[in-house]
Parts: sequence; C-alpha cells; structure tokens
Amino acid sequence: MTKFFTAAAVATLALAGMPVLAQVKAPSTQAIIVDTSKIFATCTACVAAQGALKVQADAIQARQQALAGALQAEGQSLQAAVNALAGKEPDAALKARATAFQQKQQAAQQELQGREAGFNNNRAFVGQQVSAKLNPIIVATMKARGANIAIDPQSILAYEPALDATNDVLAQLNAQLTSVSTTAPARPATATAPKPPGR
Repeated sequence: MTKFFTAAAVATLALAGMPVLAQVKAPSTQAIIVDTSKIFATCTACVAAQGALKVQADAIQARQQALAGALQAEGQSLQAAVNALAGKEPDAALKARATAFQQKQQAAQQELQGREAGFNNNRAFVGQQVSAKLNPIIVATMKARGANIAIDPQSILAYEPALDATNDVLAQLNAQLTSVSTTAPARPATATAPKPPGR
C-alpha cells in the first residue's frame, strides 16, 4: 500500500510540474547572413594584404628557382666528374665536393622551409588581424538587426536576401580596419635547458 501512495505522489508531482515546463519557451531564432569568404576577399585591408603576400610568395618562388638552378648546374658538373672516373674510386677532392654539394642542398632546403614557414605565419597573422576586428562587428550588426545568430551562407541551403548583412559588415570593417601588417611578429626563441656542470 505504501508503494502505491509513493508512486501516486511521484506521478502527481510530475503532472503538477508539466504546465511550468510547457510555459518555458525557447527564444525565437532571428538570423543574419554574413559571407565571410566575400569579406576576406574584398575588404580594403584584405586586398592590400593579398597583394603584399603575393609579393612575398613570388620572392620565395624566385629564390627557389635560383637555388635550384645553381644546384642543378653544380650537380651536373659533379655527376660528370663521377662519370669520368669510369667506376674508379673518387679522390679526396671529389669526395669533398660531393659532401659540400649535399650540404648546399640541405642548406637550400632549410632556407626554403624557413621562408615558407615565415610566409604561412604572415598569412595567418593577416587572418588574425581581420578576424579580431570582424567578429565584434558581426556581433554589433546582429544586435542592430535584432538577430541572435549569424550564419555563413556556405553552410545553408537557402535564405531570404533581406537577411544578408554582408555589405553592412564589410562597410564597417573597411571603416575600422584600413590596413593590416603582412609581417608576423617574431616568435620568442625557445629557451634551451642549461647543461649540467662538466663531466
């Protein structure tokens, strides 16, 4: 009998709480559309940065071609010297040339990797600067339009054109961000652990 009353009490409490739950209403969704791809491609600072980054990329490509040309010529000369030996053991001078050539190849590869890493850091830094200004502008535009969500059009199937706030956001970004740096700040050097006292 006690079990019956306990179950009835639980059921009564559950039913009593239902109207309260029914009254809780999720806020209606009001969205704006912001085409970030368009913004990153057309904002004034972005276009200027793209031009500067292209100059950097072209410089890396020119350096790569220069290094490759010099190494190719030296490699062909070295290969001709090896072929002239007709299977004989190379002398010390030729071995030294081969070792120096390998070191030049490694140095060229390291140089190019460093330049590419620097370029990638610069490109990422441009994106960080634009995003730092863009995100607050999107939030302010949402509030101004009474929206509670901003959506990129690449992630939706269709939308009403009146919801598109891209041009408003772009105009504000152009007003607030006239230029960006295309040179990332130097990264701090990593500290090396001190060597233990001599042995």
